[in-house]
Amino acid sequence: MPPTLKGRQTEAAFLDAARRMFAEKGFLNTKISDIAAAAGRSTGSFYNYYESKERLLEALLEQFTAEIVDGSLRTRHADAEAGVRAAVTAYWTTYRKYLPEMIGLFQMSMLDETFANRWRTNRTAGIRQILTGLQSAQRAGHPIGLPLRPLATALVSVLESVCWTWLVANGDADESPPDDETAIDILTAIWFRTVYQPGAVAG
Repeated sequence: MPPTLKGRQTEAAFLDAARRMFAEKGFLNTKISDIAAAAGRSTGSFYNYYESKERLLEALLEQFTAEIVDGSLRTRHADAEAGVRAAVTAYWTTYRKYLPEMIGLFQMSMLDETFANRWRTNRTAGIRQILTGLQSAQRAGHPIGLPLRPLATALVSVLESVCWTWLVANGDADESPPDDETAIDILTAIWFRTVYQPGAVAG
């Protein structure tokens, strides 16, 4: 990040403008000139901070990952279900906040190996956080009965897929997505019952 206050303000303006342009036009259709115009800066100035819009997207995705990890670390609860709900809420709300970036990441992951790796990095951060929680649950005496790392991977995949379907794709062909509270209730139930009430899931 540039060391001067003006430099930090300019970079922040580019990041904010990019988020707005990605939301309005989509990542693939947004040009650097669009970002510069929305930021009130010159296109030439953009290159003092980022070599391409792909590198700018990476900077925004780093913010997303940091917020997910920070949110997970701040959601420690004595009650297991409350802890799961807090973690789900942190993921859902952060995904919604960074929706344009997540769409851009998904698009670019199919075109560029760097972004495919970035997608894997995002997943890894979530898997580690969930795995830590699963290990704690097992140490506390909950008989999960499933291999923990694959389970953590599956839970991250559920979160990703549901967020994409309900927040990006606007639901299925014959059904609109639920509101945020209902979505969080459902995802919490899937996670909590799988880990803490396996008999309820099996039954």
